[in-house]
Amino acid sequence: MENTKAFLKEIGINEVSDDYESTKRFNDGGQYRFEVPGIQSPKSMSALLKESVKQNVFIHRVTQTKGIMMLTDDEIEKMVDLAKTYKCELFLAVGPRATYDTSATVHTKEGSRIGYRLRGYDNLVYAIEDVKRACRLGVRGILLYDEGLLWVLNKMRAEGEIPDNVHFKLSAHAGHSNPASAKLLESQGLNSLNPVRDLQIPMIAAIRDACDMTIDLHTENPKSTGGFIRHYEVPKFIKVAAPVYLKTGGSVAANHNWDTTEKEAIARVKQVLLVKRMIDEYCPDAIASPNESDDLSIPE
Repeated sequence: MENTKAFLKEIGINEVSDDYESTKRFNDGGQYRFEVPGIQSPKSMSALLKESVKQNVFIHRVTQTKGIMMLTDDEIEKMVDLAKTYKCELFLAVGPRATYDTSATVHTKEGSRIGYRLRGYDNLVYAIEDVKRACRLGVRGILLYDEGLLWVLNKMRAEGEIPDNVHFKLSAHAGHSNPASAKLLESQGLNSLNPVRDLQIPMIAAIRDACDMTIDLHTENPKSTGGFIRHYEVPKFIKVAAPVYLKTGGSVAANHNWDTTEKEAIARVKQVLLVKRMIDEYCPDAIASPNESDDLSIPE
């Protein structure tokens, strides 16, 4: 195995020690940020942000997961305005993926392994149109599920077909979980990676060591992905994975595309507070990205 490890080291993939600690940071100097996923509408987003202000906790990123195509222009514009007012990131998900087209296979136990990737030429075109529409309406954060789409969008961003300040993040549903995958995705322009949800701390550390882009980690999960809660591991997340987005509030939902109500959005803020308590008690020296950071992909 030593020859294999030596080769991996030559290409930037290292075996990390048990005491590994990331020295990487966001451009604003922060080690961690809070992200709340599964916010599907302006009403739930408004309730979430109002409660966060009331509880004096800043949410750096809000993520919608059902798809851009599931929102009207008016709804997107309202969510953009909310993000601009609150000065947080807004990420919208690409809409036409396998679960939304004519695929029968994706709804089977075996077929679910293809995830939310795109099928065929037409769906690739539709996905690009979804992204272009969101960008026209001011969105600057896009949640992706397909590596091929990332490759195309990165080229479009480089050639001015979409704004050069749009950030791409890849969902855990794409199934990536090792440092080689992280390096590959980063080389194709990915800005933020959400690896699979149940990785052990050394596995996360190996991914961080291999790449510089931000990593998004679930601190808890909906029932559909296991329902497990990792609050006590959050200090270790920050230690090995910085710069890291702490994805909170998932346990409030039943599944990835759950239509979060206003009441549930408020409950998600409680989950953020529970995670913050862990940080305050067990790693009080950890540095959060400041509110209103210039490094956030806030809508325009």
